[in-house]
Amino acid sequence: MYARSPRKSRATWEDERMGGIVLLIGRVVFSFFFIYSGFNHLTKLSMYAQYAGASGVPAPTLLTALSGVMILAGGLSILLGVKAQWGSLLIAAFLIPAAFTVHKFWGIADPMMAANQAAHFWKNIALTGACLMFYGLATLNPARWPYSIGRSAPATTI
Repeated sequence: MYARSPRKSRATWEDERMGGIVLLIGRVVFSFFFIYSGFNHLTKLSMYAQYAGASGVPAPTLLTALSGVMILAGGLSILLGVKAQWGSLLIAAFLIPAAFTVHKFWGIADPMMAANQAAHFWKNIALTGACLMFYGLATLNPARWPYSIGRSAPATTI
């Protein structure tokens, strides 16, 4: 997978290897945010469900538990590199509805609370963009996801 071909220069090979390492670091950082959040959704279900219910989410306990499973599974999928494209879509499927139901900053009179919810709203939108990029990376060339379950690490010989 990363063995140098006769047509590639050493610099190109090293750039590809570094790209794989950087992608791995990004996957770890990105996925731990959702693994942690999903774990909290499930272990602090009543607290999160109460907040969701106060925000107007229907069936808050059920949907909070479901969202916890979605983002936990999505985070693990991206971390491990197993069906990462589907994991990224699971997370995006949580982020968009959460942005528009829980973080409705446009309906809040208190400017400080509105600013706080606006930050969460736009964070969800930006993270959705990152999910779509992960989907694209995982779909276009799944073999380029080094350090994944079922795939070996990049070759160290050149």
